[in-house]
Amino acid sequence: MKPAKRKQHVTLPFPPLIRGTLLRRYKRFLADVRLENGRIVTAHCPNTGSMAGCAQPGRPVYLSVSDNPKRKLPYTWELIDMPGSLVGVNTNTPNQLVFETLRGGMIDEFSEFPVVRREVPIAKGVRIDIALGDESTHRCFLEIKNCTLVEDGIARFPDAVTQRGRRHLIELERLVAQGYRCAMFYLIQRMDASAFAPAAAIDPGYSRQLASATSAGVEVFAYDVVIDLTGIRLNRPLSVDLQFN
Repeated sequence: MKPAKRKQHVTLPFPPLIRGTLLRRYKRFLADVRLENGRIVTAHCPNTGSMAGCAQPGRPVYLSVSDNPKRKLPYTWELIDMPGSLVGVNTNTPNQLVFETLRGGMIDEFSEFPVVRREVPIAKGVRIDIALGDESTHRCFLEIKNCTLVEDGIARFPDAVTQRGRRHLIELERLVAQGYRCAMFYLIQRMDASAFAPAAAIDPGYSRQLASATSAGVEVFAYDVVIDLTGIRLNRPLSVDLQFN
């Protein structure tokens, strides 16, 4: 009997990328990049975090280019080449990647759910990233977080204080109390981590709230990726250390 084939996760393709060198990242949403032809351009940086460990001037970066005439900045910063791995810096990627992978039934922990919806309201002014269920009922809620900080092989979240992230944990804990299944899903957009842990030294309040949520029954998952210049896909679940060291 042939061994069962391992499930092949969905690959999310990148648009065509151009290479450059990062000069600086500033005002959170801007990055100056020197292209290989010597031209300096300002790119949109789609990442609101501190980007600690993945915004070093002088590193190779990769940009996508939009032909939308309404865009003020046609360039978008997508990747940076760090010594241990390419790193995806676009925070829109995790939600789209996890959504498409869930729709394909390729994440074993959630393959039982036939319907996957995005951006579902759960409270006034609050939306959750993913709702799973059947045609009429949501039975499981996922909040997805982009993780790019890796220290000594440990992926950590957050890389800056996040009040919004704390609020999501509170809402998930509330939903668990109402009988729903809820989970945090940390997507590590790089390939050089062996485990995940909360960044208690950066945001102790978030770590405490995560401890409260997990004690109440919120599940925690962390996945790394396979990433290259053509696309990105989920790779494997990483061990999760919730000792909050």
